[in-house]
Amino acid sequence: MNVLFPIALYTSVFLEDRTFLPPMVGVVLPGRPADGKLVPGDRIVSIDGKEVESFPDVQSIVARRAGKAMRVVVLRDGRTVETTLTPTDEVEERELEIVDHVGRVGIVPSFPAPVIGVPKTDSPAYRAGLRTFDRVVAINGRKVDRLFDLQSVLAANRGDTVVLTYLRPVDAPDAMGGLCDLAVMTPQVATLTPLPRSNDLPAGGAIGDANERAADAITRAGIEGSDLYASFVPEASSEARAGLLAGDRLLSLDGAPARSWEWVNSQLTRAPRLEHELAWMREGQPMAGKFQLRREQWDDELGQHYERYVFRTTHWVPVSQGERVPNPHPLLYAVGRGFEETGSVIQFIVVGFVRILQGRVSLSNVSGPITLYDIAGQAGAKGPAYFVWAMALISVNLGLINLLPIPVLDGGHLAFFLVEWVRRRPLSLRVREVASLVGMSVLVALMLIAFKNDVERRWDVIIGEFKEIFS
Repeated sequence: MNVLFPIALYTSVFLEDRTFLPPMVGVVLPGRPADGKLVPGDRIVSIDGKEVESFPDVQSIVARRAGKAMRVVVLRDGRTVETTLTPTDEVEERELEIVDHVGRVGIVPSFPAPVIGVPKTDSPAYRAGLRTFDRVVAINGRKVDRLFDLQSVLAANRGDTVVLTYLRPVDAPDAMGGLCDLAVMTPQVATLTPLPRSNDLPAGGAIGDANERAADAITRAGIEGSDLYASFVPEASSEARAGLLAGDRLLSLDGAPARSWEWVNSQLTRAPRLEHELAWMREGQPMAGKFQLRREQWDDELGQHYERYVFRTTHWVPVSQGERVPNPHPLLYAVGRGFEETGSVIQFIVVGFVRILQGRVSLSNVSGPITLYDIAGQAGAKGPAYFVWAMALISVNLGLINLLPIPVLDGGHLAFFLVEWVRRRPLSLRVREVASLVGMSVLVALMLIAFKNDVERRWDVIIGEFKEIFS
């Protein structure tokens, strides 16, 4: 029941997932399997003949097909297009060094909002007064929610003047008494006249044509997405010392053209080096410098040691809040996710036991009722869903502990049954008595360790409360 109960709890949580993102392609990551085969705006209809109704359906199928070719049917510009994709096998690392292998094709369902980058000072966009990080909200009074829509409108423009309504972020110094960095979005209007459109451009349909039209819109209007533009460069960072400033557009990393911010981050974290060379552009002028990644080391609450290299500069690409599709099978979905989540928690706890036996996780992480009380209180303060998750985790934990092969626990009884089945005769009363005494001693020792750990974690709080009582 300790294992079945969490399934019901998790199911109740996932029943709240009434809507999902549609099976749309919002972004295609460069260098991934979908690059050159899918384009933003594609709606995935089926994978290997199985219809998909939401993006979680796509993720679920792709995750299990790493290294296997898939037949993908998409709806593009009102036409059905079929292609073949082979997901790459990507490794996801979790706590306790648990590794999951999942398939990925390199697509993102959310569309970037129409936040623009203006790379050159001699472009129509710059002359119209537009600047990097302006967010276009309307063209000729027509609302624009996605960068994809903005690029489509500009691609279809033949050189006619359009009126752009946009929001410009203006820094508010010492916002909230200096507690945070804040920018206020101020509305403005600009008239933009793209360069005349070439007559030899294809009408669209093929992937190459769509990419050519998008590139043509950038060339004629001088507008692109803000993905490769640095929005925040920490003052003390190595990148800042190299000369990189907010608003600069990344051009290349170690001599390779920068195709996306995600690509830059993946290259830096995949093969961190002592020094990297970065090239960027500022107001149309190319610049370059060398920098080092920041090395961070820490131990988590389980005593596991971690190390990573961090590129501290960030970009700003807000996503558009697009359409949602209803969950077609809410109960089946919730039950399935309940089983999946319970299985994941069981795996985590079992691996935790193994890590303790291996000596890779300290016994100081064993907790008792005081810590459980704190966890429940913190989860309850966050909301009912968090409290249910905490209840499920504690229930699975208790169930697995009860199955440990320690006499006086259910796991101990199962161990006795196993030994008797092998010996074909029952254990003697003396053996059972000694085993029960040893098992009780082990339980008492675990309880004392857990109580000691709980008290040590809250020692400062306990001392503070005593001082208040006797002061």
